[in-house]
Amino acid sequence: MDTTTALMLLTVLAAYLIWLKVISRFLSGPRVWPLLGSLPGLIQNANRLHDWISDNLRACGGTYQTCTIALPFLSRKQGLVTVTCDPKNVEHILKARFDNYPKGPNWQSVFHDLLGDGIFNSDGDTWRFQRKTAALEFTTRTLRQAMARWVNRAIKYRFCPILESAQVKAKPVDLQDLLLRITFDNICGLTFGKDPQTLSAGLPENDFALAFDRATEATLQRFILPQAIWRLKRCLRLGMEVSMSQSLEHMDAYLSNIINTRKLELLSRQEGGTPHDDLLSRFMKKKESYSDTFLQHVALNFILAGRDTSSVAMSWFFWLVSQNPRVEEKILTEICTVLMESRGSDISKWLDEPLAFDEVDQLTYLKAALSETLRLYPSVPQDSKHVVSDDVLPTGTFVPAGSSVTYSIYAMGRMKFIWGEDFSEFKPERWLNSDGKKFEAQDSYKFVAFNAGPRICLGKDLAYLQMKSITAAVLLRHRLTLVPGHRVEQKMSLTLFMKYGLLVNVQPRELKPIVEKINPGIYQRVEMVAGIA
Repeated sequence: MDTTTALMLLTVLAAYLIWLKVISRFLSGPRVWPLLGSLPGLIQNANRLHDWISDNLRACGGTYQTCTIALPFLSRKQGLVTVTCDPKNVEHILKARFDNYPKGPNWQSVFHDLLGDGIFNSDGDTWRFQRKTAALEFTTRTLRQAMARWVNRAIKYRFCPILESAQVKAKPVDLQDLLLRITFDNICGLTFGKDPQTLSAGLPENDFALAFDRATEATLQRFILPQAIWRLKRCLRLGMEVSMSQSLEHMDAYLSNIINTRKLELLSRQEGGTPHDDLLSRFMKKKESYSDTFLQHVALNFILAGRDTSSVAMSWFFWLVSQNPRVEEKILTEICTVLMESRGSDISKWLDEPLAFDEVDQLTYLKAALSETLRLYPSVPQDSKHVVSDDVLPTGTFVPAGSSVTYSIYAMGRMKFIWGEDFSEFKPERWLNSDGKKFEAQDSYKFVAFNAGPRICLGKDLAYLQMKSITAAVLLRHRLTLVPGHRVEQKMSLTLFMKYGLLVNVQPRELKPIVEKINPGIYQRVEMVAGIA
């Protein structure tokens, strides 16, 4: 190498290091390394990613900026990421400047094969049209009643018998797996009126469920890899892209069969056939003529949204409750109080049937405990948006067009400046009014577990209905304890799964002491009346 070439290389290197030093002054987050940006810190903390982001946000006052790739020509675009947990910024992104922060081209390309232009993978007019159509259905009482029927059927004939069997045999169960199965069966039933029966005795595998899992896993890998790499793997049919293609073909055949069958059933309904009340049928009854592909994407979008989120939330709920006996007792006291009023004092009658729709609606403290769970362990721990035009966030941070903004829902639940000194406590009471009898929703921009603004979750009420019904049924019948030595850790994925599942021992629940506290001497009076009779 001659002297001129060496000097040129040194000049380029010096210029790059000076640029990096200048850029680093404007970045307030984790350390930015040459070329690799903040990637080394992310890799080092991969097993505690959300806590690492929370630590950085706490140190920076709730918002920071970093470069994922430290290259000059990417600094104002893909390489720059703004991370925030400040409610003012979140409201700005999700509401005030909603149109400036869409999901963006990268997100849409990653999820397009699985979700198409469905409601959870679209922006603009395409999203608005689907949102308006779906909103009309989700506000109907009949849909909530349909959900209650699917949930209670699964609880009575599958979920409770499996837990009862585990209790009798003294065998531990993976509660997270059971919850994934029951929510999958329920959401499939509600979405397209067909029960895949993954929670049946013996816990059989279901081809559609397996294909759906493989497709979502491959989609997650796309989300992690640079776009150029996963696109190349798709073209060359390498790695998980092969299973992705096969899974999509299987799902297409499965859903096409359902849609074609439903068309015939709806036609026969006009002649007196059996009615259907699932979401797919509701869309097909509309005056608009939807393509089969559109109807498939409608179904898959709602399954993706309704399955993992509720099951993961309940997994963390049962773990938190098992660590907090005070909360468990208050939940049981509330359930028993409601059942005493509606079914009398005979405990055996409480266990004959799952809680009815109106009984579930009265479980205020249970809803508070589930909300507190989602505050600390949101099912979707973070979300990202694309920046269309240059903007300044309310906290003063400049975000250039072409960059991305990530808001950490997980971190929002762990900030003292948002929740106060007791932010780290599992405290359902923060969701109740002063006398503890009425549920009080928190500001939707500091609790965004169900999203907020125009994209707020349409199925929020259905999710609470399902979660309250299942958790009440379990706690009423069983006492769950963590298997000794079982590790409860977060799995790094788009949804906050437990990495090793949730292994619990199932033991009988003794309700008489709870009832005696609610109504002292009740059983003595019952026995006295029985003796006189």
